[in-house]
Amino acid sequence: MGRLADYLFAIAATLWVGVLWAIGYVVAPTLFHTLSDRSLAGSLAGQFFRIVAWIGMGCAAYLLIYLLVREGARALKAAVFWLVVAMLLLVLAGHFGITPIIAKLRAEAFPREVMESVVRDRFVAWHGISSVLYLIQSALGIALVTQLFKRQA
Repeated sequence: MGRLADYLFAIAATLWVGVLWAIGYVVAPTLFHTLSDRSLAGSLAGQFFRIVAWIGMGCAAYLLIYLLVREGARALKAAVFWLVVAMLLLVLAGHFGITPIIAKLRAEAFPREVMESVVRDRFVAWHGISSVLYLIQSALGIALVTQLFKRQA
């Protein structure tokens, strides 16, 4: 494989893990701390998390294709491959599974704020599940970066 493909592999992994951490642990908390309108903060955070999900899906696709082309069936024995697969599954579960449920709960609460509605408890539960999956994905991202450094050494 060419050096460009190798560089793009490193860039894709860095972009994915970097955006996960930046949005999840810097931008979203800052929105809720800075904005007095929690509904607006939640809407903005939701938009950022959608972007993070699509970036993750794109990066995962490149990383998996790169590994399979570069290493063939040996890729299936590599920790890096399975870390990417696990992270991708978490992205897919969050974006296509949990996010629509949360959006539906917001719609059911309208015109009230979701936290002031009868769906509050379900919203809190699903938001908590989403947060745990995001935390696991973030931790796997650290493991991915660590594994990539090991491979380079």
